[in-house]
Amino acid sequence: MKSRLRAIIVDDEELARKIVREFLAPHEDIEILTECINGFEAVKAITELKPDLVFLDIQMPKLNGFEVLDLVEQRPVVVFVTAHDHFALKAFEVHAVDYLLKPFSKERFEEALKRAREQTSKKYQDRLSEVVSSARANVKPIERVLVREGFKVHIIPVDKIDYIEAQDDYISLRSDGKNFLKHQTLTELEATLEKSKFIRIHRSFIVNVERLARIEPYAKDSHIVILKDGSKLPVSRSKFDSLKQLL
Repeated sequence: MKSRLRAIIVDDEELARKIVREFLAPHEDIEILTECINGFEAVKAITELKPDLVFLDIQMPKLNGFEVLDLVEQRPVVVFVTAHDHFALKAFEVHAVDYLLKPFSKERFEEALKRAREQTSKKYQDRLSEVVSSARANVKPIERVLVREGFKVHIIPVDKIDYIEAQDDYISLRSDGKNFLKHQTLTELEATLEKSKFIRIHRSFIVNVERLARIEPYAKDSHIVILKDGSKLPVSRSKFDSLKQLL
């Protein structure tokens, strides 16, 4: 007996939602929990209902599909449904199982659904890891970071970030004199940042190059950076030479 899948459809276009709903209708083992018309509704529904599968549009009002996934802690299986093919690499970067380009046929939809069912298999996970690794280098750097605080969402432009600090499984972003805590690792965020604008100075710190003021000796064979706002951050020995070339 097939496992029952609980699904959510997210799209700001009613016709697009209707097509997905009709294609799912013959599948008695799939239950549609709800439909959402924008990103904020999607974040709330995914968080509260914890679906197994989400058919997710990318370009929507308020939050796009990638930002929706960025704001949910437990990600469901995701099939992107979009009219724009240039998002494909980014879709696999966030571990989507498939990418349906509108308009799509019922046969193509069935193929995506089959891949979604295979998501839990070890074989599929290994293949997906290879796709993500090859795609990572081609993903465009992000322009903003979203931080969820209860029901509030803070949208922080990347160029407004002073520095980022690792705190176990979280990161703390310093921007405009405030700290914002986000459930993400420093390494994960580093992979999405513009390399010429952000530099890792320590295993626990990434800084915005434009915020650097100077480097100073701190103790024997160690240094700190002074940011323009007066913040002082440690510099590891392995990062010192590359950092010095920037200043």
